Amino acid sequence: MTKVMLPSQQKVEKVGLSSERTIGSWIADLKSLFKGIVLIANVLPVLTGFWLALYFSNTTLGVNLGVFILTMAGSTLVMAGALILNNWYDVDIDTVMERTKKRPTVTGNISLRTVLILGISLSILGFIVLFFTTIEAVIYAFIGWFVYVILYTMWSKRRYTLNTVIGSVSGAVTPLIGWTAIAPGYHIVPIVLALILFVWQMPHTFVIAMKKYDEYKAANVAMLPVVHGFAFTKRQIVVYIACLLPLPFLLGSLGTVFIVIATVLNVGWLLASFTGFSTKDDLKWAHMMFLFSVNYVAILFLSMIIVTLPIFN
Repeated sequence: MTKVMLPSQQKVEKVGLSSERTIGSWIADLKSLFKGIVLIANVLPVLTGFWLALYFSNTTLGVNLGVFILTMAGSTLVMAGALILNNWYDVDIDTVMERTKKRPTVTGNISLRTVLILGISLSILGFIVLFFTTIEAVIYAFIGWFVYVILYTMWSKRRYTLNTVIGSVSGAVTPLIGWTAIAPGYHIVPIVLALILFVWQMPHTFVIAMKKYDEYKAANVAMLPVVHGFAFTKRQIVVYIACLLPLPFLLGSLGTVFIVIATVLNVGWLLASFTGFSTKDDLKWAHMMFLFSVNYVAILFLSMIIVTLPIFN
């Protein structure tokens, strides 16, 4: 039987659908503004650093649950604030680049003034929350925020190909934030974690720049492939991935299983990087390398947690 709707009912349904679309659009705008995937990727090393600090300090998550919540909440807020400020400052180049044209700063769905206030507010709130952990954790969080917002976004990104090196510092400090919420940061483990992230970000960012070469060129952003070409960039990718090879062996305290996992990942990634010299499709190769790099860091940092779980010790 066909359902007959009164005009008033039809009006209500249309309003409901409109509201639903508005909510969905709002969620999409916030996800874009916070760079959701990037934010999650940066929170994982904080979690790993915190967990390993518990492991090497012979303490438990239950005893430090309050510190854990404060560390994760504070670091997430600081990083979210930094990412939002990056969106606020980069609105001019985001307007040019195809992949960023739907960001709310470009579409005007959220005003730039609101974005600026939100970025500053979340950053300050994050630092306040972290102050209830340790000063050392706050210092590392501030280093990451300052490097990403000031030295990378506002100073080097548009001017120098070294912007990738500078920006990598902000990502490298994330495990140190988590670790130092529990223990001093001069331990070999958090230092090596920071080194791994620092080196990893170089080839990871280079392949993104290759994938989006035309967009970065149109926006006049000084990414390595834009300035020096694909051949030079491929050689740099190989060099940086090769630099990852010895680092897992400095983490012998995590056990043989971890070293094997990390070494297999490193060798596999290095071999994949060599195929770039013979590929006929640079963009397809860059996409493959991007997927490898994303899975690499996720598997590596999750495996550090898994091999140190009580059931394996």
